[in-house]
Amino acid sequence: MIHLVIGELSKQYDGKLKCFKLSTDDSPSIATQYGIQSIPTIMIFINFEKKDAVIGAVPKTTLTASVEKFL
Repeated sequence: MIHLVIGELSKQYDGKLKCFKLSTDDSPSIATQYGIQSIPTIMIFINFEKKDAVIGAVPKTTLTASVEKFL
């Protein structure tokens, strides 16, 4: 499950990365604002600006590569 991978990344990059979970059912306006059409969608923000998005349940290596681009 993707939330387990996100939890691992949060620990791996402690102090460099903050992870947040958002339910599109509970916050449909935010999902619309960011054009989320598929779940899961993982977004990377720097200073509140969206820099990247990974769509779908991808392997940890894919998410790690996305995070590493911005560290």
